[in-house]
Amino acid sequence: MDLARLMTPDGPRYGLVDQARDTVRLLTLPAGPDAVAALADLTDPPAPAATGDTVPLATAKLLAPVVPGKVVVIGRNYGGRPDAADRLVIHLKPPTSVVGPDEPIVLTDLSQDVRYEGELAVVIGRTCRSVPPERAAHHVLGYTCANDVTAWDIGTDGGQWTKAKGMDTFCPLGPWISTDLDPAAALITTRINGEVRQKGSTAHLTRSTAVLVSEVSRLMTLLPGDVLLTGTPEGSAALAPEDTVTIDIDGLGTLRNPVAAPTDSRTTAP
Repeated sequence: MDLARLMTPDGPRYGLVDQARDTVRLLTLPAGPDAVAALADLTDPPAPAATGDTVPLATAKLLAPVVPGKVVVIGRNYGGRPDAADRLVIHLKPPTSVVGPDEPIVLTDLSQDVRYEGELAVVIGRTCRSVPPERAAHHVLGYTCANDVTAWDIGTDGGQWTKAKGMDTFCPLGPWISTDLDPAAALITTRINGEVRQKGSTAHLTRSTAVLVSEVSRLMTLLPGDVLLTGTPEGSAALAPEDTVTIDIDGLGTLRNPVAAPTDSRTTAP
C-alpha cells in the first residue's frame, strides 16, 4: 500500500494512493497523533468501512506523510564512501525540521554550505524497544523519501551536527509511505534542476534497515511515527536559491522541493 497524508476541507487526512488511477481514496481514520499506530494495523486492501471519498492525485495537497516525534539520522552508512563508519553514528532532527512535498527548503544566513542528502527513510509503525533485527519489520509501517538537508560548515565546525541538521525545513519527507517496498535494494537518485547528482542502492548500506531499527531501539524507544534516515550515497553538494531538488526511489515515488533564499536576518550563530 501507498499511504499519503493530505490536506482536506476537514483538515489533514490519510488516504490510499492508487498510482494506476492517479487517485487517493481517503481513509476514515483521522491524521491525528494515533493515526500511525492505526495504519500499522490496516489490512491490505483496507476494509470498505475504512475508506471514503476519492480525490484526484494531481490536485491533492500532499503533506509530510508523518509528523514524527523524533527523526533519527544515521551518518556515514554507505559502503564505498571514504568516510563510512565502523560504529553506529546518529544525530537527531526535531519535528520542526519536517516539511512535505513541494514545500520550500529555506536556506539560512548562518551557513554558506547547505547541502542536499537523498535518503531512504524508515517510518516506525509500532512502539519498539530493544528489538532484534529479525523482529524489526513488525515494527516498521513503511518507507518514504527523505532529504537530510545539512548546513555542512556548521557541522564540521566542532561537530555541531544537531545544529547543522535541525533547522526549520531541513527534513523534507514524502511523497507517501510505501508499505511494500523492499528496503534491501532500493535505488535512490537525487537530481538538482534535473541533473543527476547522487545515485546509489540501499544494497550498499553498511547497516541494513532492520539492523538500524534494532540498534537504535536499544538506545531509545521508537514510537509510532518516528523516522530513521538511513544514510546518503556520495554526491552531496551545496544548494542555491531557486534550485529544485528531486529525490526518486524506485518503487516508491518522487519527493520534490524548491529551494528558497534565507528569511532569517541573524548573521551569527546562537
